[in-house]
Amino acid sequence: MRLVADIAIRHRQGRFILDASFSLTGAWTVIFGPSGAGKTTLLRILAGLTQPTSGRIQLGDRTLLDTAASVSVPAGKRSIGFVTQQPALFPHLTARQNVAFGIRHLDRGQCEAHVSEMLRFFGAESLADQPAPQLSGGERKRIALARALAPAPDLLLLDEPLAGLDDASARDILARLLSLQVSGQVRVVYVSHDLAEIWRLPAEVVCLEAGRVTAVGPLQQVLAPHRDQLLQQLR
Repeated sequence: MRLVADIAIRHRQGRFILDASFSLTGAWTVIFGPSGAGKTTLLRILAGLTQPTSGRIQLGDRTLLDTAASVSVPAGKRSIGFVTQQPALFPHLTARQNVAFGIRHLDRGQCEAHVSEMLRFFGAESLADQPAPQLSGGERKRIALARALAPAPDLLLLDEPLAGLDDASARDILARLLSLQVSGQVRVVYVSHDLAEIWRLPAEVVCLEAGRVTAVGPLQQVLAPHRDQLLQQLR
């Protein structure tokens, strides 16, 4: 997987300032930090949903943002999937129609086959014809993930994707997501504040505190000083 992303952004939001520069070089990158560190704001800027005060985002050979050159690729053309903490499915559509939303350019047969593949990948085949409002929180997460992955994005942004799930569902979904790394389909940026959740992930980590990057590197190596905190979480 050759795609590399370089990010250098500065964004003021009231009194809060996000000032972050780093590169995504591995298949998985975890953005780790406490609540209020700027993690979600960072993802929204990457996705093109928030325009930063200044900065540059390079994804492979594509410049997605360069405020100095007045370049800002619209969100829908960035080839970035984004799953928020509270998945926002289209309420008037079924699960199947939600997943198909971003691949309507395919012919009908291709679209149906790909939607079925995505639903199967996330263990959600039985939900295909369920109206979105009737889905549980965990089911909505599965459909949102399938919808984000269906267009084969270059980058998949996951904001606390396991929040609110029971342990069994969280383990199942995480195992399915990790299989993406084996297949090399997509780079993943995974936001979390839960050390126990991310500790065994084969990932690079970017530590974010109060809007600043405090450390970057192999996850267990960088977060080794927090092992006591991890042990307390697991008791």
